[in-house]
Amino acid sequence: MDYLEIKQYTEDSLTLLFGDVISPDINKKIVNLRKYIDSLKINGIIEMIISYTRLVIYFDPLTLNQNILIEILEQINLETIDNEEFPYRVVEIPVCYGGDFGPDLWRFEEKDLTVDDVIKRHTDNEYLVYMLGFMPGFVYLGGLDPEIAMDRLETPRTHIAAGSVGIAGQQTGVYPYDSPGGWNLIGRTPIQLYDTRRGEDTILYNAGDRIKFYSISNEEFNEIQKQVETGTYQVSVILKGVND
Repeated sequence: MDYLEIKQYTEDSLTLLFGDVISPDINKKIVNLRKYIDSLKINGIIEMIISYTRLVIYFDPLTLNQNILIEILEQINLETIDNEEFPYRVVEIPVCYGGDFGPDLWRFEEKDLTVDDVIKRHTDNEYLVYMLGFMPGFVYLGGLDPEIAMDRLETPRTHIAAGSVGIAGQQTGVYPYDSPGGWNLIGRTPIQLYDTRRGEDTILYNAGDRIKFYSISNEEFNEIQKQVETGTYQVSVILKGVND
């Protein structure tokens, strides 16, 4: 496993580049490296951010010299890390599909797919979290069934409700907050993707984790929403990867 090069674009960060190909294999390489660096407990590292093909390491230049950090990175046995299996989380997200929550489901008739076809294909897969961005809790997911890929709306909506689940191109995702957007809306989840009441689990997932959607009824949506409002709902999070 080799990142192509190390770049320093700011005085308090280093960027490790892994080319320009988006793939589960590259994601695993970056996630494994981040977890390994984190295990080293290097004094001065503030935060590490993952994107599709990059790992950005932010550090305090008054505590950690950039040259020392580069030397540490260059001494890491990347091949060994690439073969190591780290645990990851599978976050199960309930979704009420169709109706007012999924006003764009009818568009899939163009693909000769029924509502049930779309729901089944959307809930059958386990989606890889490539990265977080755009807004707190917004995930960029891989693993969408190509049969339900759908171009963005020609005219974006000015308002989309928090929790709305959509499809745009080859991606699916969930809006954590009310927002404008051009994704095809197929359903909505009653859970909050970003919730400070959860303490350390303010955001339920990180890059390298998985998301599994499952279908619920309107009645179940209303019941879960009440539990979320009172802080009593527990999101199902399953730890996998090592001796699971």
